[in-house]
Amino acid sequence: MLVVTTENVPGHQVVQVKGQVFGVVVRSRGIGGNMVAGLRSLVGGEIHEYTQMLEEARRHALDRLVSNAKLMGANAVVMMRFDSAEIGQTMSEIVAYGTAVVLDPPT
Repeated sequence: MLVVTTENVPGHQVVQVKGQVFGVVVRSRGIGGNMVAGLRSLVGGEIHEYTQMLEEARRHALDRLVSNAKLMGANAVVMMRFDSAEIGQTMSEIVAYGTAVVLDPPT
């Protein structure tokens, strides 16, 4: 499945718009990860535990977006974006969203 952040795909034409599609993931670090991250935040710099968690959450959100687009009968997603939010003080929500479309074969 082609997933792009642009409105158009060079060499293709959108022949059908299936509608909005998204994939959402909510993640929380365990107490051990929170403690290590808390200690790292005292000295500054990148907190690898949270970076890894968010990268993994983005991949899962994108996988869910693709699965949902396939269920809608799409063969591509255009205008894909990520969004994130905090839920409470221990959880992060990652959303991948875009427009599910059917593209014609390349010209």
